[in-house]
Amino acid sequence: MTRVVGDFRAALPECILYVYDNGSIDGTGQLAAMAGAVVRQEERPGKGGVVRRMFAEIDADIYVLVDGDATYDATRAPDLVAALIDGYLDMVTAVRDHEGRGAAYRSGHQFGNRAFNAFVGALFGTRPADMFSGYRAFSRRFVKSFPASSRGFEIETEITVHALEQRLPTADVPTRYFERAPGSTSKLATYRDGARILAKMIVLFKDVKPTVFFGGFAALFGIIGIALGTSVILEFMATRLVTRLPTAVLATGLMLLAFLALTCGLVLDSVARGRREAKRMAYLAAGALQSRPHATGDTAAEQDGARVSPEKVAKSKTTSPWA
Repeated sequence: MTRVVGDFRAALPECILYVYDNGSIDGTGQLAAMAGAVVRQEERPGKGGVVRRMFAEIDADIYVLVDGDATYDATRAPDLVAALIDGYLDMVTAVRDHEGRGAAYRSGHQFGNRAFNAFVGALFGTRPADMFSGYRAFSRRFVKSFPASSRGFEIETEITVHALEQRLPTADVPTRYFERAPGSTSKLATYRDGARILAKMIVLFKDVKPTVFFGGFAALFGIIGIALGTSVILEFMATRLVTRLPTAVLATGLMLLAFLALTCGLVLDSVARGRREAKRMAYLAAGALQSRPHATGDTAAEQDGARVSPEKVAKSKTTSPWA
């Protein structure tokens, strides 16, 4: 952690560096404080909870969030900030480039990242380059309009979907990705957390596009109901009898479920529209930068039990809205 704090202080000397200690037992918080970071405690475990608290507590115009395991290149932080400011963007993602170092970015994790990126692209229409990157720069508007409901590693998925749902301007910047320091282990449980991330994607898809989600179930129930009920109807038209009563009841039930699912989708679509509008209003109310700031700003990092939150990477008082 001392190395992470030192590297980011050198890369962004005017920033305020925050470290959130998430129940570490190796003295990470003390080391970060000795290195000059502002250390705060978050007792509830989980990366999502830490990010939620950081975004709520820290007030800045620009935030840089980075994992505190020394796997990301701190020298790229000024490039992320410059891209955010010069492009009037709301998020810049550092896309990991492991440069052939398999130990740094295992092939299984690479495959999983590509698969989840493709799945998000199929669900929401735009495929992210590296949705699980732990190194990003954010505008104040993004941070203050982001609800952050995730508890664990699903937080990156929620961040990505928030940007896609709100159609926020974003960009990618390639960065080197290094192997973890000796003796350092990741808290990521590949299969357990992968299942949670997949479940989170489906829940977010339901919340963002309820008409499509429930409309799919309506179409499925309707097709099966029609397939089962057609022969019953034809038989009744020919004989005026219903000899297959169970099939008729099942077909009727499926058609009722189809209409119920479609109704749920239409009602929830109005709810989702209201949530999008509320987030948009929070986004617009947060204010925006229109020129390169000159004061201080915020950066964030996490290591095992600790989190180095966004330092105030570039903070200037601005009152005019973002164009």
